[in-house]
Parts: sequence; C-alpha cells; structure tokens
Amino acid sequence: MRFVIVTGMSGAGKSTALKMLEDADYFCVDNLPIPLIEKFAQLMVASEASEIQKVALGVDVRSGQALGELEKVLEGLTLAGFKYEILFLDAKDSVLVKRYKETRRTHPLAGNGRVDQGIAKERGRLEFLKKHADYIIDTSYLLTRELKGEIDKIFVQNLEFRSLVITILSFGFKYGIPGDSDLVFDVRFLPNPYYIEELRPLTGNDEPVRDYVMGFDVSHEFSDKLEDMIRFLIPNYIMEGKNQLVISIGCTGGKHRSVTLANELYRRLSQETEFALRVEHKDITKDAFRKKI
Repeated sequence: MRFVIVTGMSGAGKSTALKMLEDADYFCVDNLPIPLIEKFAQLMVASEASEIQKVALGVDVRSGQALGELEKVLEGLTLAGFKYEILFLDAKDSVLVKRYKETRRTHPLAGNGRVDQGIAKERGRLEFLKKHADYIIDTSYLLTRELKGEIDKIFVQNLEFRSLVITILSFGFKYGIPGDSDLVFDVRFLPNPYYIEELRPLTGNDEPVRDYVMGFDVSHEFSDKLEDMIRFLIPNYIMEGKNQLVISIGCTGGKHRSVTLANELYRRLSQETEFALRVEHKDITKDAFRKKI
C-alpha cells in the first residue's frame, strides 16, 4: 500500500494536489483529526487486500493545537513499521499573500491580523513536517498543469523526484529587476537589435532576432561561461536543499537580447534530468503595449 501525507502552507495548493491524487485513484481523506491518524493507518493496512491500495491523507494547520501531536504519531507509525511518504506544498510568502488577496479568504492563523503574520506563524508550526518531507514542491511559479505533471511523475509514474525547479526569466531593466531573482545577469553589453529597423518589432523568440544576437562571438562566449557557472551551482544548490531557483537575464526592454539569451540557456539545460526547468519572458510584450497606449 502507498500511504501519502499531503501537507504544506495554506494557499500553496494542498487541496488541488489532493484532487489530483483522487483523480489518480488514490483514496483521499482531508483534515482527519490527528489522534485518529494512527487508527486510520491501521484500518488501511487491515483492508490492504481490498481495492484500496493507494491512500492520501491531507493534514494542515486547521488541526489546531493537535498538530503538535503529529510528530509523535508519525514516530509511532515508523516504529510500527508502517511506511508513509510526506508531500509538502510550499510557496514564497509574497505569492501566498497575493493568492489570499485575490481569493479574499482569511488565513486560518491570521485571525483579525494581517495575512503575512498568519503565514509566519504557520511556517513555524509546519517546520518539523517540512524537515521530514520526502517531496517538497514549490508552487510559486507552477501552473496547475505543471503541478499535475509533477504529481503524476512522483505518485503515478513513480519517476525520480526532481526537487529543484529552475526558472529562467528574461526581463527589461527599465521595468525593474524581478524581486524574486536569485541570480541576475545583465546582457546590455551585447549588440542591440532594437536599432535595426526590421528587427525592432520582433522579439528574441523570432528567428531573425535570434540569429542576429547569436551571430556575435561574445554572445556564444557569454552563454558558454553562464552555462558552466550554472552547472557548477546546481549540484551545490540541490545539496543545500534549495527547491526553487530563479535565474534572471535582463536587457534594456526585455524584448530582444535577454529573451534570446534566456532561450539559449534553456536549450542548453533542457536535457538535464536532475531538475525541472522552465523559461518565462516577463516583459516581452510591454514595449508594444506601451506604444498602443
């Protein structure tokens, strides 16, 4: 029997993950009282010969003060030889605050206070669960379909879990450096397609711009050195336990050079299996939008 405990920060996607597991034929129970978990596990083992072979149990701060008992319950299950896995859903504080504002929901620990205060309390209470988690998925930048893909890989296809998600993000310096950047690279030293009339309306996703930017030796040399450094850093980040890395590459407007170099780095790293990889172009359409206004 496969027994998965789904937990994590409120607003990080726990309910969504449980629904995905339910769609994958897991028997799902959400917010079961902590004192009943051990008995529930025993009942599942007793019924193992039945059709229930996959179970997912949702646990979060709604358990109140009883959440503090969960560590002892898990120790008891381990001592009894019961095998379980912990999936922890997480997201950056700023993302969680934004999600709560958009849904106008009240954080379970915020009360009449601010959302960020409730998030801070919740992190403290869930810290022991995150430390014991077998899988940590940071949903800060994941689309629903991307989260479903990760859930399927781990709990349906039984593939090796890639705990580090790398986002390669192009941006324009005139719109500001993305606040969630871990690494920032400035490619404004490269020749600018903006000054070539036929290339100006195009973007780094278009072949003529890509060919122009990558037509200079300095572009290839920069890409080689950047790739070498990122490949050096990734194993160290994984060893440290980092699960989200944002590599931001910027030019003036975020339309030509940064897009081209971000796509090039993505291409060079896309065959790796130790981490999940995505590319995003933050400011690629802003120039055209501002001109229309």
